[in-house]
Amino acid sequence: MPVYCEQSPGVALSRWVECGWFLDTGESIREHSVRPDGCVDVVYDREHGLRVIGAMTVEQRFQFPRGYSTAGVRFHPGMARAFLGLSPAELTDGSAQLGDLRPRHVQALQQRLDDAKSIRDAMRAMLASVAVPASTPDPVQQAIDALRLANGNADLDELAGQANLSPRQFRRRCLEESGLTPKHLARVLRFRHACRIARSAARLDWPAIALDAGYCDQSHFIRDFREFTGQTPMSVLSNTADSVPA
Repeated sequence: MPVYCEQSPGVALSRWVECGWFLDTGESIREHSVRPDGCVDVVYDREHGLRVIGAMTVEQRFQFPRGYSTAGVRFHPGMARAFLGLSPAELTDGSAQLGDLRPRHVQALQQRLDDAKSIRDAMRAMLASVAVPASTPDPVQQAIDALRLANGNADLDELAGQANLSPRQFRRRCLEESGLTPKHLARVLRFRHACRIARSAARLDWPAIALDAGYCDQSHFIRDFREFTGQTPMSVLSNTADSVPA
């Protein structure tokens, strides 16, 4: 069975980073599903080195050979730009080598990761390498974070006002900072929240899950699952053994 573990980033980084994580497959995996979560990840494995994975708009599936392992640092939505040196909008549904973005910062870290005794140690080294920004999140980042904390269930015009922006300006800035528009990010966050609720539920009561996640009705709930995964909620959530938690 694959082993997937997460580690808290600690208090200093918690406004910026959701977690460090690692995946150790053990046996080969034919289809490993990773669903949209609104986040940007920096990911390491021995074959590809350090890569940046942009926010996803649809589920992606991967094949892993026996003994494959990978580690990463997952940034909260809207919080990765200061660490990457470019807009996450350039990486949506894509990836880039971290060395191409931050060449002077990567070589020593790459060596430490290659020398790590385990993939867990590599994850810890990645977390330790993330420097806490000197400044606090700006008003746009704070508005995006408020949307995250509300699991996507917030008034987008009010968030724009809190950032002292018009809705149109907020749409552009949210796209620049997160790789997704506010409306799209809100839907992804609501979808992610529904996945969490379903995983912890003793019984899969779909109307109740849709209501608890903030969907106005079950049809919108089903629509988002079909758009993001190509499947119904029942197909997605009745078997989550091969998926990274959303």
